Amino acid sequence: MGVWELITRLVLSFIVLLALTRIMGRKEISQMTFFNLVSAISIGTIGGSLVINNELSIRNGVIALVGWAAITIIVGFIDINSKKFRKVIEGDPLIVIKNGQIMEKALRRTRLDVDALNAMLREKNTFSIKDVEYAIFETDGRLSVMRKDMKQPLTASDMNITKPQNVYPILSLMGLLIWRI
Repeated sequence: MGVWELITRLVLSFIVLLALTRIMGRKEISQMTFFNLVSAISIGTIGGSLVINNELSIRNGVIALVGWAAITIIVGFIDINSKKFRKVIEGDPLIVIKNGQIMEKALRRTRLDVDALNAMLREKNTFSIKDVEYAIFETDGRLSVMRKDMKQPLTASDMNITKPQNVYPILSLMGLLIWRI
């Protein structure tokens, strides 16, 4: 493969990957499901093969990229419209802590150890498992935590504090007008 063919493949692969990524939609890495991750890795691999594998024709490489992106988009639409399909592809969120007790079976299903669970709790400013009413391991790998009532942060409504209404809206408006002059 000559230098110009390599440059052509590189530029074409970059443009096609960028266009397909924009078409497939935006998701933060932290929000990626297993399906999104597999799809991203596969598209990246196909794109890399298009660039460096001279036995793969440019046409076949682009067809493979577009085909994989089309499958990803179709699966995404089915995922949005079918709860059963979404459950098969993404799985269900799992309750890993209930009433301050670790649910061992659910923890094994998530393949988390207690140290990783504690680290995720600390990221949520919860330093004791006993303070947790529920902790749910989401399908995208995040942990949702609901603390017990007595461990919830104090809010203004807990103390019956209401936000004062602006009793001087005209004076505020006049102040703005005077300030501008």
